[in-house]
This record gives sequence, C-alpha cells and structure tokens, in this order.
Amino acid sequence: MAENERVPAEAEAPTRVLIAADKFKGSLTAVQVAEHVAAGLRRGAPGGAGAVRVEALPVADGGDGTVDAAVAAGFERREARVTGPLGEPVTAAYALRGEVAVVEMAEASGLRHLPEGLFAPLAATTYGSGELLRAALDAGARTVVFGVGGSATTDGGAGMLAALGARLIDAAGEPVGPGGGALRELATADLSGLDPRLADTEIVLASDVDNPLTGPKGAAAVYGPQKGATMADVVLLDGALAHYAAVLERAVGPRAAEYAQAPGAGAAGGVGYGALIGLGAVFRPGIEVMLDVLGFAPALERADLVITGEGSLDEQTLHGKAPAGVAAAARARGVEVVAVCGRLALTPAALAGAGISRAYPLTALEPDPARCIAEAGPLLERAAERLAADFLA
Repeated sequence: MAENERVPAEAEAPTRVLIAADKFKGSLTAVQVAEHVAAGLRRGAPGGAGAVRVEALPVADGGDGTVDAAVAAGFERREARVTGPLGEPVTAAYALRGEVAVVEMAEASGLRHLPEGLFAPLAATTYGSGELLRAALDAGARTVVFGVGGSATTDGGAGMLAALGARLIDAAGEPVGPGGGALRELATADLSGLDPRLADTEIVLASDVDNPLTGPKGAAAVYGPQKGATMADVVLLDGALAHYAAVLERAVGPRAAEYAQAPGAGAAGGVGYGALIGLGAVFRPGIEVMLDVLGFAPALERADLVITGEGSLDEQTLHGKAPAGVAAAARARGVEVVAVCGRLALTPAALAGAGISRAYPLTALEPDPARCIAEAGPLLERAAERLAADFLA
C-alpha cells in the first residue's frame, strides 16, 4: 500500500429507531402517527435518510385503536355484524392470529356509534360486545384479549352477558331491558347458560383504568358524565349497578361482591365487572397486555432509541396510558425514550420520572389547537425533524 493511500473509514451503522406511539385522538391513528414520524425522521436525520433505520409498532392500551394496532402487527382483520349501543346493527372488527383474538369492545359498543351530540347513558347496551366475543370464539379463538374503553355504555356488562347466554330476568319473568337504567328492574340472574366455550378460553381484560364497579370512584360516578349522564343519572346508574351486583351475589355467591370492588370492574361502564364475574377474565393493565401481544420486547431489542406518544401527554398518561407503559419497558432495558404529542401538560421532571427524556408537542409549532388537529400530520413531521436533529446527531 502506498504511503499516502488512505483506508476507507468504516461507515457508521444507522441509528435504529422504534416508533411505538398511540393514536392522536381526533386527528391521527397510531399507524398514521408512525408514518408521519418516520417521514420526518428520514428528512431530519443529520446523516441523511440512510443514517436512520425505522421500525414502526403502533400501540394501544385496550381502548380505541386496539384492533388497528393488532392488525398493523400482523393479525388478520375480521368483521362481524353485531348490535350497536342503541340497538341498531353495526359492523365491528376484531383481530385474529391463530387461536389468539383481540376484541375491542368500542368496535361494538363505543361512543363512535352514537350520532353526534346524542348520548344514551341509561339505555346504551353492551349486547354487541357479547356478540363480537362470540364471533371470535366461532373463529377458533382460545385466547381473547378483551380491550375495553371508549364505551357508550354503563350497563355493567349485562348486555354482553345476555348475548353470551346469561338470563337476566325482571319480576314479571321477562328479560330486563337494555342499558344500565333497566338494571333497577333485575330480579334474578342465571349464568348457567353462558357459552360453554368460555370455560376453555383464556380471557384477558385489558384496560387502562382500575376503578371498582360502584361508589365515588365507580363506573357511573367517574365516567358517566363523559357519556352524557346528568348528576341524577349518575345516582340512578350507581344504584342500579349496586343492585345488579347484589342480584348476582344471590346467583353465584360472595365472589360477585368481591369482583365488584376488584380493579378494572368499573372499566368501560362496568363491562369489566361482567367480564370478571361471567367470563372468568383476568384483569391486566391494557398497555402491558398489548405490548406482549404486539411483540414489543423483540422490537425493543433491535432499538437504539424509542419514540412514543399520544394526543395529550398529561397526568392521565402517567396512570396506565400507552406512552407510560412503553417508556417503563424501554427504561428497564436501558433504551432512551422521547415522545411526540399534540399538547404537553407535564413538567420536565414528570416526564423524566416516567422515563421520557424529552417531548415534542405540536403546539410548540402551532399554538392554535384547532389547526394542530387539522394539520397534525405535517406538523408531526416537522416535530420529528427537530427530534432527529436533537437525538440522531
């Protein structure tokens, strides 16, 4: 080799970035968030697009978008025609891979199925959620991740149980009407007719809330107003749910009362209680379940940096929401985490406590919230360019 001949420098390996963000509610799905972040990273990477290797794993915590996240991770999307929250037929999706199904109750019984501005806090039913679960069983599922959240209902899962074969009868010997309000008329309950396949199926109740069924932290008191319940409705619904649990206690024994106070019983208008008492479900924080189902651990092994996020990073984020779960898992493996969001309502200290090094809110680029929502995609790409300049140098 000639004295002044130079040996080519070894090219640096690209930075491996894992995008594991939830949806920006009202503007972008989790899949779209990942697409826009990836585009911004590639434009903003100091070494050019080849200096970054992006892997996208859209995540969800059991609420809206859970089925979409599963499909993005390789599950097959299936659809079924079921009963909507107001009794009308709706098309609902679930996800299937082998004998594992991901069922999102909001697909059948969610607020998304109500006409704009219309709520039915006393009458909305979870009957369609039971039909959707039955469709998953019919498709061969023997493990069901039942994601609950975004519901229009406060019926304690009574409709769901009825769809799966339970008999909930009033004093006249007739089935009780739909919705939580009708549970005041419940006289007897018989769960012996529930679909026998449930006994051989592992059902995981995946939720980001751990409220009990009744009381000041219960389904009606905490979440009823979000579904249009007045204060009088809340009192009525809380009493109806307590009566429902008392009737079930006569039917199945003391465990009914125990489950009413169990974490997750109050999730999605009490559908968690119905799942615990009738389906033999086991409660787990939704984001933990979904990270397992989506294959987050092996993806994390391949990452140098994780980007998470959701529409609003606030105090609720710290209590079981997707970004907190992603950050906790990444921190345990020593992988740095940064976040993108629509708005930021956490201090740097709170972010650090959650394992997030820095957050990039869209409001830092566009202070008008309405424009942030309308132009979320392009703004998110600009935020990702800034992130790339800061963390991929």
